[in-house]
Amino acid sequence: MNPEVLNAARTAFPPSTGTVTLGAVVHEGACHPEPVITLPLSMLNRHGLIAGATGTGKTKTLQLIAEQLSVAGVPVFLSDVKGDLSGIATAGEESERVRQRAADTGHAWKAAGMPVEFLSLSGAVGAQMRATVSSFGPLLLSKVLGLNETQSSVLTLVFEYCDDKGLLLLDLSDLRAVLTYLSGEGAAELKSYGGMSKATVGVLLRELIELEAQDAERFFGEPEFDLDDLLRTAADGRGIVSVLELQDVQDKPVLFSTFMLWMLATLYHTLPEVGDVDKPKLVFFFDEAHLLFDNASKALKDQVEQVVRLIRSKGVGVFFITQNPRDVPAEILGQLGHRVQHALRAFTPDDEQALRSAARTFPKTTFYDVEETLTTLGIGEALVTTLSPNGVPTQPFATRLVPPSSRMGPLTADELRQRLAESGQVRKYAEMIDRESAREMLEARMAEAQEEEQSRDDVREAARRADRTPRRSSADDDYEARSRSTGRNRAQKSTLEKVLSSPTSKQFARTLARGLMGALLGGRGRR
Repeated sequence: MNPEVLNAARTAFPPSTGTVTLGAVVHEGACHPEPVITLPLSMLNRHGLIAGATGTGKTKTLQLIAEQLSVAGVPVFLSDVKGDLSGIATAGEESERVRQRAADTGHAWKAAGMPVEFLSLSGAVGAQMRATVSSFGPLLLSKVLGLNETQSSVLTLVFEYCDDKGLLLLDLSDLRAVLTYLSGEGAAELKSYGGMSKATVGVLLRELIELEAQDAERFFGEPEFDLDDLLRTAADGRGIVSVLELQDVQDKPVLFSTFMLWMLATLYHTLPEVGDVDKPKLVFFFDEAHLLFDNASKALKDQVEQVVRLIRSKGVGVFFITQNPRDVPAEILGQLGHRVQHALRAFTPDDEQALRSAARTFPKTTFYDVEETLTTLGIGEALVTTLSPNGVPTQPFATRLVPPSSRMGPLTADELRQRLAESGQVRKYAEMIDRESAREMLEARMAEAQEEEQSRDDVREAARRADRTPRRSSADDDYEARSRSTGRNRAQKSTLEKVLSSPTSKQFARTLARGLMGALLGGRGRR
């Protein structure tokens, strides 16, 4: 091996503690176990890229870095799109290939599993991850729904209206209720916001229905996942590795990639500033990164760029994993100081152009023809450049990577079920909470409005009935009074007549009459 290569590598990667071991230098087909190519822990909040064609070893590189970060006490989040990273939870198995790779690189390999929590967007293979619609925000939700700029601006308007009116958007049914209300009874309330067309509302409602048909309502609601759970360490001081299992939602790539961006953006907004640190607070691995940027609006790309640029000061490092560096926008790619570039294949003119583009992103080197090296790297080898502790990019060196200590394959179904059954975090997020939010508030408001309208209708109906009853004149009233008086008189006379006409009364009258007559006559005779 050219001694100049080794001397340059020794200068770039001096022996040091507080590093992640990647592997040994390869030059002209020979591998030399010294010096060791490393990543300084103090620079791992400066972000990185792991790239390469399918089958070249990207996933194992991710696993290798993640398990060493855990051993150093750094929590890790990683997405497991293909379902082959769950093995990081258990010790690896020694094999002839592992022994040979360890001998080539001079690495003292030892089997070890990491402390792992499994997460899931469906709840089937890990702790159920949820986010409220409000915290997800209109930009990320527009990405999930595939909205154009006009539709995205209308969605932003709806979110602003809900904020102003105190309407909580917790799940998709809340958002659907608000859209239905604002396109109907509440349309007048949007005048001060600029209004929105019913056609646009129709598109938004159709997209929401389609998203719900894919069981996406599981991902939105409460309890929202507490991102502090990503920052934990185990009892022995190792960082918890949070593995988001995505194999059961592979048909929803836009959703899970955007969900991971939500986590990153939320961390950025909630974590305190820490500046430069001896080791990061969390390292985030973004697998299949191209899914995040496919068909993304300019506003969303700008938000990603801002988060990636600024979250470094919160002590969070981000690694993007993808097949080709061109999958990542240039503005973001320029911020990725650590590069682990596995082999690229040039089978088509487009492949050749991508190869040249990737080669130009590396620092200058007099030891390698970068384009040729990228096409001749073997499985588990990569062209590596990192940031030194003083922030200067190193020259790129072809590196044979050491084997991971954990299992290089998934857990069995029984092993995974057992771990999920023992997880307190799985139990913590198992039950969904449905508290009062926009849907219930609007339903109550509309029910109250209907009751008030019914009351007004009842009053109007009573008034109409009163108007239909004929009004009587004062003469009619006098006639009725006289009739009542005459009736009473008649009742009185008829009673007297009955008394006078009785036999007793008649006899009494005759006796009284005779007495009177006798008195009158007798009186005259005496005079």
